Amino acid sequence: QVQLVESGGGLVQAGGSLRLSCAASERTFSSYAMGWFRQAPGKEREFVAAISWSGGSTYYADSVKGRFTISRDNAKNTVYLQMNSLKPEDTAVYFCAARGGWGSLSPYQYEYAYWGQGTQVTVSS
Repeated sequence: QVQLVESGGGLVQAGGSLRLSCAASERTFSSYAMGWFRQAPGKEREFVAAISWSGGSTYYADSVKGRFTISRDNAKNTVYLQMNSLKPEDTAVYFCAARGGWGSLSPYQYEYAYWGQGTQVTVSS
């Protein structure tokens, strides 16, 4: 059972930056494709970004492309989401997720077996 713990959320003004971290308990972290998803109040959870197990491939939702960067450090069992030029519409609870078994990166929630508890990001206008 992989445990994922997100951190780094908070309150920031529009145009500002935050970096989210997601630490994994599993020593085989390097075999997991990782994703970030978010859920705004009253809305369904949506895909934000994903990264392959090696870190060599990434994929972004159109809404964050050019502003957010996903990365990982397999030596630290951690995946990051650098968020720049934040907008009020980025306000949401952000979740990291792990897809095991050397799976490829994916934007689909059902392909991720393990989820963190989420961290709140609030962007004020």
